[in-house]
Amino acid sequence: MRRIGLIGATVLMVVVGATCTWAQGAGESLGPKDKKNAKGPAPLAALETSVIAKPKPELMGVHPRVYFTAAELDALKVKVHGVDKVEWAKVLTDIRALKVPPPPPPAELRRAQNEVAMGIIEAAFAYKMEGDAKYLDAAKKYMDAAVSYDVWGYSFSKPNTDLAAGHLLYGLGMGYDLLYNDLTPAEREKYRAKIALQGHLMYEMWKTKPGRTISYSQNHTFIPMAGLGIAAYAVYGEVPEAAEWAKVSRAIFDRVLATYSHDGYYYEGYEYWIFATPWLIHYLDAQKHVTGEDLFDLPGMRKMHLYAAHALLPGGDESFDFGDVYDGPITRAKQGEDYDRSHPGGHYLTNYNLLYDLAKEFHDPEIQGVADWMKNTLHQANAEEWWSVVWRDEKLASAPIAKLPAWHRFEDADVVFWRSDWSASATAVAFKCGPPEGHETTELIKKYPDLHLEDGHVHPDVNSFILYAKGAYLTGDSGYAGTPKTVEHNTLLVDGHGQGAEGTHDVWGGIPYAQLNTARLLNVKADAKGFEFTGEGAGVYMASLGLTKFQRTLKYANGKLSVNDAIASSEAHVFEEAMHSDTKIQQTGAGQFVFGAAAPQLKVTLLDPKDAVAKIESNVVMGPGKPGSVDKGTLEARGERLLESTKSAERTAVFQWEMSF
Repeated sequence: MRRIGLIGATVLMVVVGATCTWAQGAGESLGPKDKKNAKGPAPLAALETSVIAKPKPELMGVHPRVYFTAAELDALKVKVHGVDKVEWAKVLTDIRALKVPPPPPPAELRRAQNEVAMGIIEAAFAYKMEGDAKYLDAAKKYMDAAVSYDVWGYSFSKPNTDLAAGHLLYGLGMGYDLLYNDLTPAEREKYRAKIALQGHLMYEMWKTKPGRTISYSQNHTFIPMAGLGIAAYAVYGEVPEAAEWAKVSRAIFDRVLATYSHDGYYYEGYEYWIFATPWLIHYLDAQKHVTGEDLFDLPGMRKMHLYAAHALLPGGDESFDFGDVYDGPITRAKQGEDYDRSHPGGHYLTNYNLLYDLAKEFHDPEIQGVADWMKNTLHQANAEEWWSVVWRDEKLASAPIAKLPAWHRFEDADVVFWRSDWSASATAVAFKCGPPEGHETTELIKKYPDLHLEDGHVHPDVNSFILYAKGAYLTGDSGYAGTPKTVEHNTLLVDGHGQGAEGTHDVWGGIPYAQLNTARLLNVKADAKGFEFTGEGAGVYMASLGLTKFQRTLKYANGKLSVNDAIASSEAHVFEEAMHSDTKIQQTGAGQFVFGAAAPQLKVTLLDPKDAVAKIESNVVMGPGKPGSVDKGTLEARGERLLESTKSAERTAVFQWEMSF
């Protein structure tokens, strides 16, 4: 069990694990999007009048109340100094507000303000457990820093209304609530006034309007609305407008929960699962504690642990990186800023402790077992380690990870994971062949006219696969990209064109979702010895290309992986397939290649077409740019790629690959 570390003596280094590289391209509407001159009732207006968004009578005028009452804190004191004594001692060794001063204004370095928010509540909770004034002083130092920032977030990108503002509403709101009885009247007024100001700015951006649509299903909605809702309950009855904040955040979360994947898969990628899903838990916990309304019982919440487990690579030091996930080969080589951020102290920061909360809610030994495996076997880390002692029910049984099937199909997302076993030496393969946000989204779009999609973190990678074996990433994806391209994945190009509308951060924007929904897994067979998967992906290419068939079959048996593709189009094209290596690719004969500069290596043979034209080149990817300009990053070399193309334009083609290791 590790919490994210802080580096440096005087400057807060931005390595908060619950935060990822933020994204927004010039054409994206992350959160609200409004139609000009719209008339008629706002879609959420009626819902706002009926939601439960008010503290229970016994909590009105009481502090603390958002997550704990005074009596519950007393019970937790017994727990952290008793059964959780060892774990709590580890938390106290790494209180960030005691180790590093908060950054001075304007604190607009990426993720800096997020760290301040986490530091406030961590130190405040430590004070309530220990009663030592050093924790109170540290918490107030960070709270004063939050007050000093004129802009919460970035002055140049969505100021006061986006991710950092959501973090700070949570942090300052919780600090105010937990420490209310330990603050002077002047301090209460200072912190309450800042919460009132920032809550108002957030509310003005997100409040219900005619013609408004919201991208309910992604992190730029989860975090601001969780922060606003939590802050609303912290100052409810003291800031008149807080009642309206609570209503709008609860109404929006109605859609957030309705659009969260029912199979537990997280479409924005594992880095974003780490970043975004804790905020769902934070909101649901606050809503349940303050109002008594339990919103946890959803299929996606009951199955979230399956994604957390299966999307990890054997050994748990990395994850299958479908979508925007760190820097691909650079991070896997333990190099670059993303490695330091994602692996504080060398431990993969996954925020697995949220699974303890879900295990407790559902009384589920399987969820508890996955969390215990991530903690005790994989030695992963959490951004807010102190929550572990709150969330983990030590009386709940823990199912061994070996009892969890080693392969799983996420049927809505149509992504399938297989591994030979749950050991660090296992062979593991992932295959992706579904629409950006899963099949159910086709109906959700119809059901909720106030929903718009922003799928910038979903790459054009349908019918792509990743292979991990012998402790190494043998072939697969390229990591976070400012402008993701199909050539960066193990899949097909048509006349050099990839999937979707490449050239922007969201390649799927503007393409009818019904067309994208034709991508799907056709066949999934698996057992302990191997598998056979078949996917159809023609529909995710632009209709102008006339592609009518892209059927890929992946088979694994006896240490060999085969890839068989059948492709057809209404017009003749040059078809080209890409395969990737984290390091070097060497051609050893006609259609024969070795991926990897050193052992373990992958031997790759193209059996058909026999006259294919081969090219080996650097896998150059545009990394993400700064917030607000994610599609204007810098080019980075991330390993190499092999491109094999038909010799001439054809209406049909067959590609057959064999791989051994």
